[in-house]
Amino acid sequence: MFNVTVLRLKDLTKLTIGIMLVSLIILFFSKEMKIGKSKESIENTGNLVNNEELDNSNSIIRKIEEGVQYFIGKNNVEAINQTIPVISNINEEYGKIAKEDDIKDEVKENDYKILKAMLGIQISSINGIENINKNEEENKVANNNETANGENGEEKDKDKENNSENNSEALEPGTKTEIVTKDPIKDGSNTQLGNVKIKNETNYELTEDLYTSEIQIENKNIVLFHTHSCESYTSSEKYPYTPTGNYRTTDLNFTVTRVGTELETYLKKYNYNVVHSTDYHDYPAYNGSYTRSLKTVENILKTTPSDIIIDVHRDAIGSRSDYAPTVKIGDEEAAQLMFVIGTDAGGLWHPNWRENLKFAIKVQSKAEEMYPGLFKTMMLTTSRYNQHTGKYASIIEVGATGNTLEQCLTSMKYLAKVMNEVIK
Repeated sequence: MFNVTVLRLKDLTKLTIGIMLVSLIILFFSKEMKIGKSKESIENTGNLVNNEELDNSNSIIRKIEEGVQYFIGKNNVEAINQTIPVISNINEEYGKIAKEDDIKDEVKENDYKILKAMLGIQISSINGIENINKNEEENKVANNNETANGENGEEKDKDKENNSENNSEALEPGTKTEIVTKDPIKDGSNTQLGNVKIKNETNYELTEDLYTSEIQIENKNIVLFHTHSCESYTSSEKYPYTPTGNYRTTDLNFTVTRVGTELETYLKKYNYNVVHSTDYHDYPAYNGSYTRSLKTVENILKTTPSDIIIDVHRDAIGSRSDYAPTVKIGDEEAAQLMFVIGTDAGGLWHPNWRENLKFAIKVQSKAEEMYPGLFKTMMLTTSRYNQHTGKYASIIEVGATGNTLEQCLTSMKYLAKVMNEVIK
């Protein structure tokens, strides 16, 4: 590095004036040299120069020197003498620094672009969190309104009835029913107990007593929840929405959560106490959904013991986004339903899976009597799916990605009617 005296703006002004004065001094001395030569020439010829005039000239020079000292100062004169020889080196050094600054600016610009992109990626997650907070606030308002409108939340239940699909009752059993699924997928059933078809993916043998044995429902509270809260359906004219994923949305008004609300409404018409969790379990992260939903169910059961626990899902056929299992009941189209029952075949503790299976068989068997085709083939799997939490716990998948929300809402009044026949 260079040892350079730093000059302020005021000093630079003085420096400029000083340089001008130095130039004048140099010019003056040039003249004085000429005068000196003239003097020598005169003396040589016997013509003497007046000493007073010489003294005056020296006096002028001293005054000029004092003037220079006044304008730029002695220290600054020395600074000039030190600085001038290295000005070119300084310029070169500043050039390097400027180049480095340009590179740093470019790096900062790239960092800014990367940060901006990262913020762009996360903006949906931020919006999603805002939506969650908004939903929480709306839930708080709804709870306050419920308290204000009556101890039993009668006004809230009335609003749910008004929001139900057509606010209509299920058609009576015996109504003409037919499966109208376009290009249906093979059911893959390998077991049948009574009128219930089952696709058994385990090595367990399913015996007839699973169908014939009676079930004992001691606690008729019903818990509904959604491990995959954001699963949605095909957008329709009646229920249009913009997906925020592959048949997924954080707007729970268009997902299986809304379907669960419809089932809650109809079950309450039959005077059942229903606890319906509308918590997100698959958002903002999908992985760990079952761990989060397990905590939700366990917390509910601490205050509301229940035999019947239903995790409401939507079926997903990866290769068939248009797959829409549909049953027509009278003039109404409803999405078909499917029980998924877990076991301990995967190694997880689950001693009551046979009781879960018995309940599912009872419900599906009754549905086949009342509305044939409402249910598709049941699946018995090696996974547990949190079904160890209840005596009669299950997954019910409502429709698939090709179904519309109105078809799925219609299914709920028929499911509620069938469940009432089994539980009462």
